[in-house]
Amino acid sequence: MAKFEPVLFARINKPDSTSLKTYMADGGYARIKEILSMAPVDVINVVKDSGLRGRGGAGFPCGLKWTFLPKDHPGPIYLCINADESEPGTFNNRILMEKDPHQLIEGIMIACHAIKSNNAYLYLRYEYGHSYRTLDAAIKECYAAGLLGKNIKGTGFNLDIVLHRGAGAYICGEETGLIESLEGKRAWPRIKPPFPAIEGLFRKPTIVNNVETLCCVTHILYRGKEWFQSIGVPPDPNNPRDPGSYGPKLYCVSGHVNKPCCVELPLGVTARELIEEHAGGVWKGRKAKAVVPGGISMGFLSDKEFDTKLDFAGPGKVGCLGLGTAAVVVIDDQTSMVDVLFNCCRFMSHESCGQCTPCREGTAWMTKILTRIRAGQGRLEDLDLLMEVAGSMGIIPGTTICGLSDGAAWPVKNAISKFRGDFEEYINSKRATVTSAQKLMEAH
Repeated sequence: MAKFEPVLFARINKPDSTSLKTYMADGGYARIKEILSMAPVDVINVVKDSGLRGRGGAGFPCGLKWTFLPKDHPGPIYLCINADESEPGTFNNRILMEKDPHQLIEGIMIACHAIKSNNAYLYLRYEYGHSYRTLDAAIKECYAAGLLGKNIKGTGFNLDIVLHRGAGAYICGEETGLIESLEGKRAWPRIKPPFPAIEGLFRKPTIVNNVETLCCVTHILYRGKEWFQSIGVPPDPNNPRDPGSYGPKLYCVSGHVNKPCCVELPLGVTARELIEEHAGGVWKGRKAKAVVPGGISMGFLSDKEFDTKLDFAGPGKVGCLGLGTAAVVVIDDQTSMVDVLFNCCRFMSHESCGQCTPCREGTAWMTKILTRIRAGQGRLEDLDLLMEVAGSMGIIPGTTICGLSDGAAWPVKNAISKFRGDFEEYINSKRATVTSAQKLMEAH
């Protein structure tokens, strides 16, 4: 791939990159008065026509989501910024918030103007202490400079941003769970419909957008929709449901690599390129057995699938749930997929809110079965049992309110389908080892 000039990460290595002074020196807020003077519908159309899809995991078209708000609603209308970022292996939002917070704040301003909102709630993962302090300082700078508050830049537009720290729960990354948490309640996702755009925060129309998505909004309004569509992957002409995968994307690479990193590249890069060209290859001279394409809830790529394009359509073509957050986790050939899957299931079981029986019980059952397998008490039929449990939970079979159980079930279905031989060998060898030990003890 030709050398790509970063956009979202263009400023992160500059001295004092977090301050309002340096952001404005680099052209930040230079056109904000002009943009805030545009008709909100024109801003929406620019974002909609750009093809920007949400970077938080689902990949839903951003501008289209904004159009779901009721027409001529008297207000208030709210914008919630999802900065919870609890998907394992994901740390792209953290870099944006800690290194270039004004890029995000300007995107929030533009989005709030577009949806006619005067109140934005930035919901931040509790563990991100440095992000909190950086954002808090940047927001205060904007208030002091007249970029937030009443009558911004003389345009008549008012905006307040509230920085809210979560309490450390994965489920708060689900938009209605986030809204419930903001309201001071247990983060139990809501039954939909109504969707947040109709009835969200405080039962008012609400849009929930991800940090990286709103940073992209800033650049789309400055550079234009044509620029955005010049990057990434156009729609598949043979798939009328594919809106394309346009724009830059932040890819996190972690796990068994020499140089864990977060890089900005055009959508459509492959896992092999990320590992070999950006992460320094697999550690200890080993080979990669599997790769998580976008957070553990997306499933796994086998070594034969490393050249799959990591855009919004690519991972789904090889049995993964989707691109997710583009958090690539590399698993080397010396690591047991049983251990990997056990960690996935244990995490999801711990983070399930417990509201839906299939998710609450299913995640626990899968964890218990894998615990038994790791203890040498597994049976080959346990693999079919795991697949049965995984196939009976989630939005896709219609048994739960939110997608956490889909994210818990997908790695199970994916791993056993692609690495069944590894699982069978593990069960047989582990069971034989335990049986031999028992016989030795009985003999003495």
